[in-house]
Amino acid sequence: MPSEGTTGYAPQSGFVAQEVEYDEDELDLSDSDVVTKYKAAAEITNKVMGYVLDKVRPGVVVVELCESADALLEQEIQKVFNKPTQEGAIEKGVAFPTCLSINHCCGHFSPMGTDQTVIKEGDLVKVDVGCHIDGWASVAAHSIVAQEDRSKPVTGRAADVIAAARDVFQLALRTIRPPKLNSMAAEDFEAVCNAYGCTMLDGVLTHVQKRFILDGNKVVLNKPTAEQGVDECSFVENEVYAIDILVSTGEGNPKILDEKETSVYKRALDREYQLKMKTSRALFSEINRKYPALPFTLRAIEDQRSAKLGMTELLSRELLHEYPVLYEKQGELVAHFKSTVLLMKNGSDQLSAFPVQNLDTAGKKVEDERIIKKMNESIKKTKRKGGKKKKAKGEAKLAGVE
Repeated sequence: MPSEGTTGYAPQSGFVAQEVEYDEDELDLSDSDVVTKYKAAAEITNKVMGYVLDKVRPGVVVVELCESADALLEQEIQKVFNKPTQEGAIEKGVAFPTCLSINHCCGHFSPMGTDQTVIKEGDLVKVDVGCHIDGWASVAAHSIVAQEDRSKPVTGRAADVIAAARDVFQLALRTIRPPKLNSMAAEDFEAVCNAYGCTMLDGVLTHVQKRFILDGNKVVLNKPTAEQGVDECSFVENEVYAIDILVSTGEGNPKILDEKETSVYKRALDREYQLKMKTSRALFSEINRKYPALPFTLRAIEDQRSAKLGMTELLSRELLHEYPVLYEKQGELVAHFKSTVLLMKNGSDQLSAFPVQNLDTAGKKVEDERIIKKMNESIKKTKRKGGKKKKAKGEAKLAGVE
């Protein structure tokens, strides 16, 4: 898989993430307004995520749940930051459309209205969603097994892969911290997966986030190989990362099965072209107006019929980047956990965390004491009081785990 940037694995377009220049480029977490907007976006993202997780039940039609979740996202966004500033109205909206990817589907499945995919008992569903306030985005992903009786523990390979992804995320949360190097962040990920008989998904990147940018150039390659690496750099205080973990029960080498399933796109800001077709110009105008920089689903375009005609020219001229729907081998399972994380002076702020189901892994667990110690570290810095260090609360508890 390519290693270019997007949330999770990369668009299939040969695209290298471009840093877009804004007048406020110097703004970071040292500005309290930026932190406020990140956390306001997180409140909305988390509300929508909670809504979807509650609705993931056997018999639910995927596209209907995606549509209702996106509608809730838009509704909640309209409630906040409506007072104009000196610069004008604050931009806000979808940072990533609702995607529900089932079992061996790795992600980005946000189907069109004609799709009739239904969630079944025992399906492992990955929910992915995000919103932004003034370009400061909160994105999240969570994995859940659809059960009519949620009091029952999750068993088998579903339990294994969810536990592996959960533990890798907790390790990542504690290793993506200044002044550590990105080249060292993923060194124990595969060892955690091995404890559950799983593997990291190939080509997945954890990106630095910036204003209106989900896929900045500083990255962590979650599964480094001899053939694929990234430029070494250190994590810096006041940076923001979308920690993005995907784990598979299979070989971890996903592929596109049907290009027609792709429905999530993003404007290619480094490309310009004079479109010839009227339908293409109308579609491109709508995209630039509503989704000028961040991902959107084709399902949200007003005129679906014209959109399908216009998409052909937009894609042929590389004016959009695709978020393809990729799959592991049939019968395998993929789990996904993601959160925007703020690297604050006093430690890391994980903006999204949801309870993981009761998992029965039949005794499989991480047994390496060195890795266990890392996973149990506090994500907050210890405070000094009277010359002595005070132990942070919850140090021994993994965040977001029941």
